Amino acid sequence: MLETRDLTVRFGGHVAVNAVSCAFAPGTLTAIVGPNGAGKTTYFNLISGQIKASAGTVALNGQDLTPLGAAARAQAGLGRAFQLTNLFPQLSVRENVRLAVQARAGAGLNLWRIWSDRRDLLEKADRVLEAVALADKRDALAASLPHGDQRKLEVGILMALEPQVFMFDEPTAGMSVDEVPVILNLIRQLKNDKTKTILLVEHKMDVVRELSDRIIVLHNGELVADGEPETVIASPVVQQAYLGISPQEAEAA
Repeated sequence: MLETRDLTVRFGGHVAVNAVSCAFAPGTLTAIVGPNGAGKTTYFNLISGQIKASAGTVALNGQDLTPLGAAARAQAGLGRAFQLTNLFPQLSVRENVRLAVQARAGAGLNLWRIWSDRRDLLEKADRVLEAVALADKRDALAASLPHGDQRKLEVGILMALEPQVFMFDEPTAGMSVDEVPVILNLIRQLKNDKTKTILLVEHKMDVVRELSDRIIVLHNGELVADGEPETVIASPVVQQAYLGISPQEAEAA
């Protein structure tokens, strides 16, 4: 279980996240929603270690991750995808995934090592590429991929790392209508593994409604709602003040 207790960060006199306590269980997908500036991405950054908390704790399976940086938290089992893709742009698609496979296997990060004796790792990388529908582009440079394929590659890297917790920050941002279903299908596949915990920041309410088992709402850095999707979405306060949609729009979504 991933848990935050009284997690807080201040930037000068501004409290961006204010004493958020929440627990996330394996086998669930929790959507984190709220208006722009509500603190959603900042909360993600606090969990994954991109920024240091002013107060509070982050724990995974009882291990206190609060003193650890982002790399150590990734090793502990937190996998994070960003709003902007985070790839090795001058490496091939296959090499990007291969490095993740090597890291997960504890085989080091030497890109130039001869891997004839580790066909298992190469084959695992290829299986990941098949899963994210990029096998036909394995030799292309990551920088040359269109935006939608770069998002798929980032999900593939996360899958290769086999984290306990998958954290997606607006995974469909900037994607065309045709590209969005591929990412959503990948997240659905991840949901089938009931040992994994998934957190999703997403503005598209149709995506949230379809994928989430639970919704939490942040506003001005505070946790203001937490519950089953139907209950949270149906709340007039959440619809009008926090999601920026009317009850009529929610019914039509």
